[in-house]
Amino acid sequence: MADLRQQIDLAIASGEFPLAARLLAQAWEREPSAALAGFVSARYQRIAPHLPLTPHRWAFLRSFTVEPLLPLFKAAAYTRGIALETHVGEFNAYAQEILDPESALYRFAPDVAVLAVQTRDVAPDLWRGESAGGADRVLERFAGWVDAFRAHSTAALIVHSLELPRTAGLLDAQTPANSAEAIRAINRGLCELAAGHRGVYILDYDALVSRHGRDQWSDERKWLTVRLPVTSPNLPHLAAEWLRFLHPLTGKIAKCVAVDLDNTLWGGVIGEDGMAGLRLGAEYPGAAFQELQRALLDLTRRGILLAICSKNNPADAMEALSAHPGMILAPRHFAAMRIDWNEKAHNLREIARELNIGIESIAFLDDNPVERQHVREQAPGAIVLDLSEDPMRYAAAVRDCPWFERLTLSSEDRQRGDYYAAQRDRAALERTVTSKEDFFRSLEQVAEIAAVTPQTLARVAQLTQKTNQFNLTTRRYTETQLAALASDPAWRVWSLRVTDRYADNGLVAVALTRVEGGVCEIDTFLLSCRVIGRTVETALLAHLAADARRRGARTLHGWFLPTPKNAPALHFYRDHGFTEAPQIEGGTLWTLDLGAREIQTPEWIAVTVSDVTSQSA
Repeated sequence: MADLRQQIDLAIASGEFPLAARLLAQAWEREPSAALAGFVSARYQRIAPHLPLTPHRWAFLRSFTVEPLLPLFKAAAYTRGIALETHVGEFNAYAQEILDPESALYRFAPDVAVLAVQTRDVAPDLWRGESAGGADRVLERFAGWVDAFRAHSTAALIVHSLELPRTAGLLDAQTPANSAEAIRAINRGLCELAAGHRGVYILDYDALVSRHGRDQWSDERKWLTVRLPVTSPNLPHLAAEWLRFLHPLTGKIAKCVAVDLDNTLWGGVIGEDGMAGLRLGAEYPGAAFQELQRALLDLTRRGILLAICSKNNPADAMEALSAHPGMILAPRHFAAMRIDWNEKAHNLREIARELNIGIESIAFLDDNPVERQHVREQAPGAIVLDLSEDPMRYAAAVRDCPWFERLTLSSEDRQRGDYYAAQRDRAALERTVTSKEDFFRSLEQVAEIAAVTPQTLARVAQLTQKTNQFNLTTRRYTETQLAALASDPAWRVWSLRVTDRYADNGLVAVALTRVEGGVCEIDTFLLSCRVIGRTVETALLAHLAADARRRGARTLHGWFLPTPKNAPALHFYRDHGFTEAPQIEGGTLWTLDLGAREIQTPEWIAVTVSDVTSQSA
């Protein structure tokens, strides 16, 4: 670690700020501790002006001391490319701050608020085991706080569940109506409460305590002296739990995990040990690799793609993938494969191009530390997971990785693997036709343009959070913010679903417009990478222009705000006849005279539009 610190300082001194950031992230992954947190934050403050950090604001409403946790949380956030600003409410004043619309909480205008209260504070009788009743009253108080918060803020709200006390004795555990069961009922009620509100999530605090050992989690002396119910060794665990929420809330997520084969997906080397020599089965040591495969299969149910990136003989590898009796995964589970002898950094870039995602959206899983380091250096945007030398820890590394977290799951997420299988069929078709126009006609595309609904709101918000390549302004919105805009008569929140002869591609585009006077401004226009280049963006823009005319607008305005990732959208407005205005505020304003020019829907796309009066989210 001392050598790594020295390398970081040398990189900063020589102006190699991205390298310094990578080394800081590597150091934090190796030793996420209070001792290192100060060093990481201090160095990031020096290099932050030279990095594209994402700002994010978190407010903490608490009934215990959280201040020692914040340096850990901020350091971890920095290593994810997030500059975290925090507000800590007064001790035990959470109810007043939530209920008062003029409180410091709302003046801070957080992106996220955390309600971190303890059982001993909101249900003291249950905590002490003196009563088994009152669960309904506790839930009513939480419901009132959530309702008040949502009335005053569109920020996400994370609510800590309640911790169970230690069981008093054997008899208490045999009694159905005991305090522990009452607290479990409260926690179930909190989950139901969150499900009824957009942007409200539950952090399972009791599960976190159990995972790390109830007896070791807290120190009564520390609680009584400094009102901190968490021992020092466990502080990083709570900070890491907050980090699991930070990733999906800021769009810092992996869309694909590219996995090595030999000694990663199975034990042994297929080219040397052969099928019979691979360690892959229900018993030790092969069970470790099966458990990793189950963890990877779980990721596909969250819409995360799998890919193979392996230096290997393709025929040998495919035989093991297809025919080994211990395989949980099969070739059909992988959206892309690179099984050859090329450098893995090169193959990761090829996988990114094939899947039409950024290299920063790919997580790399490999048992070999040399290969991991090479990828860090040669494909610096990729997410490199550190693996233990013990294969029994591989599955946990995947399951604990915050880059794979999701807070909502759409039908598109569940079907993403099918979309990429259909994309391979489309690519095969494209190779058989003689022109782009013939290819587009052969796809038989249908575009369904609709106002956002409660059913599509989560997917629309998800697209604004994670779409980077074809995104003209890269403005991020939560479900709550979008619902508020959808209810405003000046705004329209549109979604676009595309089906073709091969598959229903799902909801793949979003547009937000606002009419003021004679001008309709396109606030957001984005397109999922899976349909880029199929002209559906023109169909959506044509609809926006027609809708703007119906609403009395004479001019259509659209900003292009450049980012390091949205170059594919650079010429979108120019290519559709917009006129460039002077560059302002780091972007370019494009205008279209709606009276002089009409945008035509491509004749090979059939378009259906829902009634705008149905817009209500």
